[in-house]
Amino acid sequence: MAVPATVPDYDGSVAGIPAHRATVRPAEPSSPRYAGVLTTERPPLPVPARLSALLPDGLRRGATTAVVGSTSLVLTMLAHACAGGAWAAVVGQPTVGLLAAAQAGVALDRLAVVPRPGADAATVVAALVDGIDVVLVGPDTALTDADRRRLSARARDRGAVLLSSVPWPGAGTVLTVEGGRWSGVGAGDGRLRAHELRVTRSGRGGAAVPLSVDLTLPLSAERGTVPAWTAGTGTSGTGTSAVVTSAAATRAAGDGDDPSVLVVVAGPDLRLVG
Repeated sequence: MAVPATVPDYDGSVAGIPAHRATVRPAEPSSPRYAGVLTTERPPLPVPARLSALLPDGLRRGATTAVVGSTSLVLTMLAHACAGGAWAAVVGQPTVGLLAAAQAGVALDRLAVVPRPGADAATVVAALVDGIDVVLVGPDTALTDADRRRLSARARDRGAVLLSSVPWPGAGTVLTVEGGRWSGVGAGDGRLRAHELRVTRSGRGGAAVPLSVDLTLPLSAERGTVPAWTAGTGTSGTGTSAVVTSAAATRAAGDGDDPSVLVVVAGPDLRLVG
C-alpha cells in the first residue's frame, strides 16, 4: 500500500505530526571563515635595507606590490624575500636569466619558472599563489583587470606575496624606477658594472605618501645578507655551480694526463643591472 507523502500544513506542522513536534530547528551556524589568517599570523618577508624607507613593513603577506622599471631590482627583492627559506615563482618573465637570478642571490633550488603561461595565465598564477610564498608576474602574463583583482584577493586569502614587474591596477604599493647613471665603462674599454637610479613609491594607504630613495645596483653593500656569486669557486652560494670540464682547462691546471680530474673554473662575473 502506497504511503502518502507528508506535506507541511499552513501552520507549519507536518500532516500527521503535532505542530510542537514538527518545529524545524534552524541550522547551526557554520564556523566563520577566517579569511587571511595566514596573512595576519605570518611575518612579512624582508627587503633590502636600502628599501626599508619605502617598505618599512617589508613585503607583507597578502599584499600586491608592483616594481616597474628594473628587472635587477625585482630579482634583488626576490632574493632577500626568500633568504629565510621561502619559495618563489616567476611567471611570464622570459627575459629573466637563471645566471642573473643566482648572482642576485635567488636560491634556484627554491625557484619555479613559467616563462610563457599562455592562455591559462590566470589559472597558472592562481595555482602558484596557493602554494608559493612569493609570485612574480611579468609582462608575458595575459591577464585582464578582473583577473588581477581576483588574484590579489586570492593572495590576501592565502597569505602569499604578489609581485608584478608591470603596472598592476589596485596594487597596494608601486615602486617606479627612474633611469639614472651607468658606470664601469672607460674610454673605449670596460663594461657596465653599476646603475645608479631613483626609486619612487606610490600606492594606497601608507604608501600614498610619495617618497623616493637613490640606490645603486647591484647592492654590493648588502652582499652579506643574501648569497652572492663566490669568485674562484664557481658557486653562487645557493647550491648552483658552474663546472668546466674541457680538456683545455684541465691542461691549464697541470692535470692534462689525468682525464678523470675535473677542474672547477670560476664563472664570469656577469650581473644583470638593467
